Amino acid sequence: MVANGRRIEQRTELGTREGLEQFEAHLAARGFDPFRFDGRDPAAFVCALAEMELSLQDRSHRALAGELNYPVRIPYGIAETVKGFGFYGAGLNPAHNLPLPGNPRMDIRARELFQKHASLLWVAPHELADSILRLKEHDQQARPLERDHPLAMRDPKDLVIPTIAACNDRISPMLAVDNFFRALVAQNPNLRARVGNPDELASNRLKGVLDDLKHRVNDPENSSESVHGKIITVLNEEAVVSACLANKAGLNLVASYEAFCVKMLGAVRQELIFARHQKAVGRPARWLGLPIIATSHTWENGKNEQSHQDTTFCESLLGEMNDVSRVIFPADYNSALAALPCVFNNRGTISCMIIPKRDRPSVFNSNEAEALARQGALVVDEDTSGGEPVLLIANGAYQLSEAIRASERLRETGTSFRLVYVQEPGRFREPRDTLEAESCVSEIERERLFPNRLHRRVALTHMRPEVFRGHMHTLFPDPGHSKVLGYINRGGTLNEAGMLFANRCSWGHTLMACASVLNKPPGEWLSSAELAAVEGRGDPILITRGLA
Repeated sequence: MVANGRRIEQRTELGTREGLEQFEAHLAARGFDPFRFDGRDPAAFVCALAEMELSLQDRSHRALAGELNYPVRIPYGIAETVKGFGFYGAGLNPAHNLPLPGNPRMDIRARELFQKHASLLWVAPHELADSILRLKEHDQQARPLERDHPLAMRDPKDLVIPTIAACNDRISPMLAVDNFFRALVAQNPNLRARVGNPDELASNRLKGVLDDLKHRVNDPENSSESVHGKIITVLNEEAVVSACLANKAGLNLVASYEAFCVKMLGAVRQELIFARHQKAVGRPARWLGLPIIATSHTWENGKNEQSHQDTTFCESLLGEMNDVSRVIFPADYNSALAALPCVFNNRGTISCMIIPKRDRPSVFNSNEAEALARQGALVVDEDTSGGEPVLLIANGAYQLSEAIRASERLRETGTSFRLVYVQEPGRFREPRDTLEAESCVSEIERERLFPNRLHRRVALTHMRPEVFRGHMHTLFPDPGHSKVLGYINRGGTLNEAGMLFANRCSWGHTLMACASVLNKPPGEWLSSAELAAVEGRGDPILITRGLA
């Protein structure tokens, strides 16, 4: 850390001797071995890095020999200097913004001040070249360049993918994650496993993972904890996701409440940007795919009110480039199970998976789930016996259930329809460059699932309707005859049925939307009492009974 009293800190603390001493004590109490060095001397940085590497290596050897307890203390360098060192105004408040009194391009005095102070830092080119040569001894030391260092060239062997049986019962889709990841770790013992956990694994249906891999702690207190545990647990979402992002040569899994995954966005986006840059220069990242699972999600998390109801995470990652950032919505156990092998095998990619933790009905058999994983979408049901069909598009587990119930009413009344489930929406967007185009479906495949002849369309999405419509505008060629239903920031202490009704995403609201795009009265599909309930004039129980 560069200790220069910068203004983003409380300078009265870290900018003073007492503050630094307190900071060192804080670090020492948390397993670090802090030391200070001269932050004004470039050579001191080189020496500090070398010293830290050597001391850490020595402690590692001693720990393996039983001379030190594991975990060993981690060196932590603190470079002492002042803000703006070497320039005019160094160490003063102006150094935290624009220290010169004017623009040096037009102000002679400002230019003179800059030249006077900056000249003290100037190093003759021949001296600089000599210094570089003294440090650049890669050939003599048989040491790779930094760009070719193993940390930058992670390339684990291909995974052994376990075979897990499908399940056609009503069951939590998160149990597919639990079963698959446990087996994946067992069949790939040479890959270090890391699980990022800012919540309770057991409540998110990952109890088997917890039993197998253990919480990582310094001082175990029970059977679910171990010094060598593979589950990183801390109430800091950015910390746990960073622990997994750093495990480039291993297997990783992150699971959190959907609303709190938002706190991971900064770290995740930086990794996505770097992975994209690697692709652009022809050196794509080879680390194994990393799933970040948003469970206990918006539609099933009513006990904690709107603080736990937020679809921002999947919306934000849908905005990133689809070839490095996948957003996947498994609807049941089998679709979750079928999606996981590709998620882990898809190298240099982070996959946001929105998965319910509550029991869900089995909608897809194993063959259908495999097709859904390959294609990103699947025709669930259709009846084209009479008239122009209305195209129903579902995205999200609870939304699929409501679309199925709405389609049943359409069939009962002789109305033609096609119901398509979109599990991976990013594959159906209009590609923004050639790299993203490789991960998007062709126009022929899009036409097969969403025929252009079907102008009248109604979509139900897990996310906010405006976001889904914007990214998926290719699915709505005739906006005047399409409706999108989704999360409209309505929430509270509601159950799943209440959440769907409050956000106008129930089967009843879906039929109202169908009536609108077909220019027909909703009374063709809804009784007068049901219509009153949907319009807010009647008893919602007529719609929410048996919902979700």
